Formats: sequence, C-alpha cells, structure tokens
Amino acid sequence: MNRFRRIALAALIPAAALSFGLSATLAQTPSPAPAASASPSSTSPSSTSPSSTSPSSTSPSPAPAASASPAPAATPSPAPAASASPSPSPAAPAAAATPAPVQTADPFGQETTLEPRKVVMVKGTANWDSAFDTLIDAFKALNALLDKQGIKHAGNSMIVYTSTDDTGFTFLAEIPVDQDPQKLPKDMSMGKSPEGKALKFVHRGSYDNMDNTYEAITNHLDDKKLEAKDTFVEEYLTDPLKTAEDKLVINVFVPLK
Repeated sequence: MNRFRRIALAALIPAAALSFGLSATLAQTPSPAPAASASPSSTSPSSTSPSSTSPSSTSPSPAPAASASPAPAATPSPAPAASASPSPSPAAPAAAATPAPVQTADPFGQETTLEPRKVVMVKGTANWDSAFDTLIDAFKALNALLDKQGIKHAGNSMIVYTSTDDTGFTFLAEIPVDQDPQKLPKDMSMGKSPEGKALKFVHRGSYDNMDNTYEAITNHLDDKKLEAKDTFVEEYLTDPLKTAEDKLVINVFVPLK
C-alpha cells in the first residue's frame, strides 16, 4: 500500500532534630563545690581538733552523688519524644497513591499472527473524499444479507485494502460467519480473512483522523526497516453502523513480508 492517508501520537518525610540538655546535668554536678565551702564553716565553731572536721568534710561529698543520680532519671523522659519516628506513617498513604499509573498506551507495532476466518465479503472501490461513507454502505449491504437469513456475526467487521492510488482505493468488506449464506448477490462471495505474521496498531477516533495513525505506522516501519505486504486490515472493534464516528476503535493489522 503506497499511500498512507493517516500523525501519531511522574514523599517528603519530615525529620525533627531533638537536643537533650546535658548542660542541665552538668549544672547539677557543680553542687559539690558549694558543699566543699561548707566544710570551713563547720570548722570555725569547733576549735577542738581537726579530726572532727575531716568527717564533716567527707559527708557532703556523698550528698552530691545522691543528687546527681536523679539527673539521669530526668533524661529518659524526653526519650518518648524520640517515638516521633512513627511520623513515617503518613508516607504509607503517599506510597499507596502511586499506583495511579493508568494504562493509557494501546499496543503499537505489537507482533501478532492473524488466523484465517470464514467470511462473507463484498468488493468495492472508493474515493478518498467519500471513503468512510462507501465503507459504511458496504457493511450495510452485508448486514442486510445476514439479517435476512438469520445469520449472526462470528467476529468483528473488517476492511481489507487491496490497492490504493492518489484518487482512491479498492477494498474488501468482510464479516466473519460460522455458516454460509445462501443465494449471494453477484458482488458478494465467501472466503477467508488474511492470515500470517503481522504488526498490530490501534486507532481511536474518527476515520478521517486515521491519517495520523497511518503516518505513525509508516514511521514505525521505516525505523524498524520492515517491509509490509500490499494489504492492510482494519478490524472494527466498535460497530461502525451504531457507533459515533469520533468514538470508533479500530485495530490496524499490517501483514509483513
């Protein structure tokens, strides 16, 4: 197919620094210094013997030791403040919110294998300016035949492009079926859908905007240095007879050489 009508296509954890006053404990330890000055006061009233002053001077020294022991008891009280570490708990909800990534990307250039299916088909030609209307008319004719004979679809409607030029293209409109219709018109026939290795692309939106999709397909084939066959297949995942044109979802299959 030489002509493509169709352009393509992201926790803050608060940290608190707690300082505990060692200066407070150090402020309490100097208390033995006043206790040492008290020893001269005890010696001034008693002029008896220096031996009596020595016990009195030693007794104050244990007293500060007792006063120093409560100081460590005071320090554990701030330790519970260190339990502020549970603050990371808010980070858990933030992490839970990350699964927000939405799967927005449709397969583009996905390798696949087309399996042949029995189809009823009608051949036609179309100009680019009225391409979609012509395809719709072909689908209407096929559906009218199947509805009249009570035959249900066995798959999605398809368009197979067989040739193109600057003015238009030839195509086969195909609908998969499980049973053969009777008394087919001259322009209709039974056959099989394309088969073999192919690349799968997805188009969403109107038929007119498929220019963008086919432009992207062309670039993909050039980048990968791949050669396509002369046929391209459009599989209509949404019914083109009942779906608004801007809501179409179409698989585009590019058979490879």
